This record gives sequence, structure tokens and C-alpha cells, in this order.
Amino acid sequence: MTDRNAEVRSDAGAQAPSRHGSGSDAGADQSKRTSFKAMMSYAQPHKWAFAGIFFCSLLGISADLLQPYLVKIAIDDHLAIGQTSVGFLVQLAAIFLGLAVISFIFTYVQNNLLQHVGQNIVSRIRKDLFKHISKMSMSFFDRFHIGSLVTNVSSDTETISSFFTQVLLSLIRDGMMLVLIIVFMFQLDPVLAGYSLIVLPVIAIVAVLFRSRLRRAYQNARTRLSRLIAFTAENLSGMFLIQAFHQEEEQKKRFKEQNTLHLKANIAQARSNVIFNRTFDILGNAALVMMVWLGGRAVLGESLQVGVLYAFISYIRQFFQPINQITMQWNTFQSTTVSMDRIWNILSTRPEVADPKPGNASTLEPRNVMGQIDFNDVSFGYRADRPLIQHMNLHLYPGEMVGIVGTTGAGKSTLISLLNRFYDVNQGSIEIDGIDIRHFPQANLHRIVGLIQQEPFLFSGSIIDNVRMFREDITREQAIQACRFVGAHAMISRLPQGYDTRLSERGSGLSAGERQLISFARIVVFQPRVLILDEATANLDSHTEQLVQQALESVSQGRTTIVIAHRLSTVMHADRILVMENGEIVEEGSHQKLIAAEGVYADLYTHAREAGNDSAISG
Repeated sequence: MTDRNAEVRSDAGAQAPSRHGSGSDAGADQSKRTSFKAMMSYAQPHKWAFAGIFFCSLLGISADLLQPYLVKIAIDDHLAIGQTSVGFLVQLAAIFLGLAVISFIFTYVQNNLLQHVGQNIVSRIRKDLFKHISKMSMSFFDRFHIGSLVTNVSSDTETISSFFTQVLLSLIRDGMMLVLIIVFMFQLDPVLAGYSLIVLPVIAIVAVLFRSRLRRAYQNARTRLSRLIAFTAENLSGMFLIQAFHQEEEQKKRFKEQNTLHLKANIAQARSNVIFNRTFDILGNAALVMMVWLGGRAVLGESLQVGVLYAFISYIRQFFQPINQITMQWNTFQSTTVSMDRIWNILSTRPEVADPKPGNASTLEPRNVMGQIDFNDVSFGYRADRPLIQHMNLHLYPGEMVGIVGTTGAGKSTLISLLNRFYDVNQGSIEIDGIDIRHFPQANLHRIVGLIQQEPFLFSGSIIDNVRMFREDITREQAIQACRFVGAHAMISRLPQGYDTRLSERGSGLSAGERQLISFARIVVFQPRVLILDEATANLDSHTEQLVQQALESVSQGRTTIVIAHRLSTVMHADRILVMENGEIVEEGSHQKLIAAEGVYADLYTHAREAGNDSAISG
């Protein structure tokens, strides 16, 4: 299964860039518009909060922009004609103070409102994204690296958070400030205001010219970050293998290569951003020099009042401040569009394995399931051009224990994946008690079919929570009774806090056998009628295997049980043993019958005895 997953991921990874690279620019732009619109729909429930943000921004900005105009009135209407009384200065100071207080209050309210709305929107996006990923089919995880998905849930959502709390604030506040400044400038002097607007087309041209360059830079930086995270996650998960084969130096070298590529991408991104922003600084300073020169000549020619020139210069300086702020947010906006596109790519992916429509759905209470399993003319391949199982017919009877053996790639785990409906068959049907499993809601199917894997997964949390999978409707007494039933109680009781002992990630601190016993206890708690063991004793020593075998005998009573065997001793006492090769069942029967047949199974058994162990069958 691991090699096959890597192959599928490799193929998918090779094809992934075509979504933006080889497709038309129009298609890529349409995709970005669609993803942006989808993300913006999360803002719809907060429309009244945005209205409040707009209102607060309007009042706060107006209070700021009235201050230069107030100085203009003071200079031209009072100081220029000799009105310099103390009362007037006190009045002027009081008005200034009032405007400053108004600006502070409404800016404070605006920022808090925006932070509250933005964080709620991103929290909902993150929740929906995690929920959607958890519902995806196994084929989805074959195509998407875990590191990339972690980046989507953490880093990409944080980028979207920056959009709502920074970019959106800039668009509202700075956009409104720009409009009001233009209004004030035309109110002061239409001719100078007209000259100042000459720079706007130049700004638009620069923005258009830099747009594609910035987008490519941020796209490349995000891609490199995703690959770096994926590489790191993969190495941390396989650290025992790296150390066992002394691959530390090789992996450090590969990490350095990935890290260097990420560094170069970030430097290129920063370089593009600096050039873009400094270009606007130059434009702003050039416009200010031009206004001072034109305004100064007008004052000397007595066609313009000094107060008007002062206010106009103040507005010109403020005129480029919101433009600069908006352009400085351009990098965040570019990064946001990339993150939105990546998240929408996940959210718009539909599960290949879906629940049936309500009208076609069938449900069975686990206690009413007999356990008859039928594979009817089943064909399947992970890729359409590479069929793995073809026209298989297999029938398992209620309460029967069936062992499945075969070499790596024979199709054993694939058979189990199909029964769990991690994938849908390409042809034929799989039935439980005569009902096609595609008619079961997946939640109902997974209550009927229980799976214990070679590497049982334990979550961070207490042992009791891992047994009952954090479900509060399962009592502590039920979980403890399940552990007693499979023989795990004595082991758990020896731990420092017993059932309340906290486990770290994947249950480190417990042996493989102890983790496996806890997984058996889960099965007892949830009571599925069909039990599957996928190489469940492959990594256990003989003593621990004996404990697990005893647990298996207890758990399998009254259940249809399928055991994929790594060791022959695991299946020797099964009611029936199936031998698979190249996706086909080539032999079946009891242990004694297969030995007598002197076929594939007998060869495997002989080889195991000659090797001095019973672990010759891998897979």
C-alpha cells in the first residue's frame, strides 16, 4: 500500500502544476475569481458589522482630514489679518483636541470590529476546511501530501486572516481617505488638484506592470514553503528509519536543498516587493515637489493664499500615504489570492466515495448484521490503465474466520480497502447481508466493519479516551470492561495514572503490542459485526503476539473475521485460508488441505520452516 500511494502521489504531483502552468491565462484568472468569490461568501453573515466598520472609518478619517483645513482657516481668515487673540488659540486647540479624540475612538472601534469579524471568518474557514478534509476519500490522500494539507489548514488560513484584518482594512480606510482627500483638494484649489491627479494613471500603469511579476513571486514562495513543510513532516514521521539506515547526513543535504530553494523564492519575493513599493515612494516625492513648486509660484504671484498652500501640501503628503499603504498590502493580497486558490482547490474537490442519496440509502443496526460478505465479479485498479483485481468472486459466511496470505502486491490490502469502501469498485459489487455497501451511509458501514491495522494509531490524550475514541456516550466502565476482555487491563493498571495516563503523539511510550491491545479494546467497545485484521501481529515479538492472539480469539467470537497474515501462525487455525497472487485467489482451503495440495501455500510453509520461522509471507 505504501509504494502504491507514493506512486499515485508522484503522478498527481507531476500533474498538479498544469492547473495553472499549462492552462490558459483566462482559465487561471477564472479559477482565481471563483475562489475569491467563494472565500468572500464567508463575509456575508457579517454585513452589518462591515457597515459599522465603514461608518467608523468615515467618522475617524473625516476627523483627521479636517485638521489641515482647520489650520488653513486659522492662517488665512485670522492670522493673516492680525486676529491673534488668546481666546481664538484656545478655541482652535480645543477643536483640534476634539477631532483627535473622535479619530481615536472611532479608529479603535473600527479596528476591534474588523479583528473580531476577520478572526471569526477565518475560524469558520478553518473549521469547514478540516471538516471537508476529514470527509474525503482515501484516493484524495493519495494525491495530496500531508505537508501540503497542513499548510492549507494552518499557513494558508493565516494568510486569509491577514487579508481580512490588514488588506480589507486598508481598502476601506485608505480608499475612503483617498476619496475624501481628493474632495478636500478640489474644494481648496481645482487647478492644483487637477495637476496632482496626473500621477494616478502612472500609478495604474506601474501596478499593472508589476501584477504578474508579484503573483509569480508569491506563488513560487508558497509552493516552496509547502514542499519544505511536506519534506519536514515526512522526515519526522520516518525518523526511526532514517536513523536505522544512518541517513541523517543525506536527509540534511536534501533538507538544505529544499530550504535553499525556499530562501531564494522568499528573497525574490522581497526584491519584487521592495522595487514595487519604492517606485511609489519616488512617484509620491516627485508629486510633492511639483505641488510645492506650482503652489509656491502661485503664492508669490498672490493668486493663492498661504493657508491654502499649507493645507494643500498636507493633503498631498496624506494623498500618497493611503496609496502607499494600499500598494504595501499588494503583497499580502497576492499571497491571499494564492492561498484562497489553494484552499478552494481543496473545498471544491468532491469525495470520490460519497454517501448514497436518502432515497437509495439502506441502514443496518450492527446487532442485526449476520456477517455474510459477497464479492460479486469485482474489478478494481487504483489507476484505470492498471487493473489490480479482475472479476473476483468471493463469499464469506457469517461467523467465519478467513485468513488471507500472499506476497507483496498480491492485492490483500486492496481487498480490505474495498470492503471498508475507502475506494469504490470499478466493476461488480460488494455486499453485506445481501445489501450493496454503496447503499450504506459510510458512518453506518464503518460501525458494521471494524479494522485493526499493523500500526494502530493512538491520539494525544488519555488511554481511556483512546479506547472510546473521545466519545462521551461510551462510559468509562464500558471502556474498562473492553480492556479487561482483551487482556489489556493488567498492562494499563501498571501505568502511573492507569487509564488516565496521557499519551503523546501516536502513543509513544507504549510498546507495539500494548498499542495493539488498546486497538483491540476499541473494537470491543464499538462492537462491529465484521472484523478485519490487516497485518495486526506483523511487528510483535512472540510473547506479545500470544497476548494479541488471545485477544483476537476473544474479539472474533460471533463475528465474521478477515485476517491478513504476515505470519503463518496467525492463520493456521482459520476456518479458511485464501492465497492471493496478482489480484487473484489462486488457492483456498484449510491449513491441512492447502499443505496436502502442495501448491503455493505449501511452498510458503516449507520456506518458512526452512528459514526457522513462520514469517516468510510478507506484505
